[in-house]
Amino acid sequence: MPNPSPPSSASSSVERQYHVNGRAAVVASRERGPGTPRKEKQGPRESSALQDPGLKDYRLGECLGKGAFGSVYKAFNWGTGEAVAVKQIKLADLPKSELRMIEHDNIVKYIGFVKSTDCLNIILEYCENGSLHSICKSYGKFPENLVGVYTTQVLQGLQYLHDQGVIHRDIKGANILTTKDGKVKLADFGVSTSTLAGGQDKEAQVVGTPYWMAPEIIQLSGASPASDIWSVGCTVIELLQGKPPYHNLAAMPALFAIVNDDHPPLPEGISPVGTPFFIHQEEKMTNVL
Repeated sequence: MPNPSPPSSASSSVERQYHVNGRAAVVASRERGPGTPRKEKQGPRESSALQDPGLKDYRLGECLGKGAFGSVYKAFNWGTGEAVAVKQIKLADLPKSELRMIEHDNIVKYIGFVKSTDCLNIILEYCENGSLHSICKSYGKFPENLVGVYTTQVLQGLQYLHDQGVIHRDIKGANILTTKDGKVKLADFGVSTSTLAGGQDKEAQVVGTPYWMAPEIIQLSGASPASDIWSVGCTVIELLQGKPPYHNLAAMPALFAIVNDDHPPLPEGISPVGTPFFIHQEEKMTNVL
């Protein structure tokens, strides 16, 4: 069971350390206190992107969001007029995950990259409608039928990823983008890992976002495809009720509850058809897929 240890007051890090089975682990996402999981956007948008000289064909514009490993900007190709998204990562902060040519209708398309002395600029498909998190924040919780449509597409994208030996490890509304025609696409592979060398994640790190995190990740048992499915279930709850499971708890108590409870609390007003789906999605098992 995890035993929290207070963060050092001398550190400016937003990471939170705790212990599982006597081993130190770190939650690699921000903790923002009770009821306030990490927001996609806060305050005024960052207007000054680092215009990398290597990006001669692209002009960076508004900041679309910031993550653990970098910022994402809307950009235009001055040659073609195409709108794209550019994820700018400081080389010192570059995650271990490798760039792959992964192509699927429900995964944000990778276009290319430009590497400079200080930064890696990853050029990606631009999704006009933003994330499901931002849409939910602007328009309110989603009806069950629309959540079903989105969930089907998310699972199709995940099935492809898992077939390629990739575990996303951070599925949530903020990492699912939408196009102008309503198609959803998985994004942000900064903490993804590979299973090609074995059946599950060999690193056994606590990464992801607490409210969407699967029990086996918290307990340092390693991520598997089933861990992503757990996070999909938490994302469905997020979209149906406007907030993720255990949103009324701070991150550390939420982690305890995830490990101890049979499944997260079900959303109020869920239909009889939806209830078995949640129970199955959130079963504590490693053979969901």
